[in-house]
Amino acid sequence: MKSLKAAAVVTGSVVLAGAATPASAFDPSEVAPMSLNGAWNQLMSEPIDISPLKQQSNMLDTENKDSLLSSVKSATTALNAAGSPLRLLGGLPLGR
Repeated sequence: MKSLKAAAVVTGSVVLAGAATPASAFDPSEVAPMSLNGAWNQLMSEPIDISPLKQQSNMLDTENKDSLLSSVKSATTALNAAGSPLRLLGGLPLGR
């Protein structure tokens, strides 16, 4: 019976703390759109800045040794080499 009383006291105090906190108002325009129409309207409400698209990016260039894709390619080549201890396919070890 003591544990039931303790649970009732904890529950009551949580309810009182929730009732004592003021409700916070929010602006519905700041909420992220949840539908395709809402996303479209938000995108088209102001001009789109295309300056990041004008820059040339070498991030996906496999010939550039400093690129991310080149690092991934070299890591997968090393993991899937014939002499490596683990041969992986989709992160799972291949049978021999």
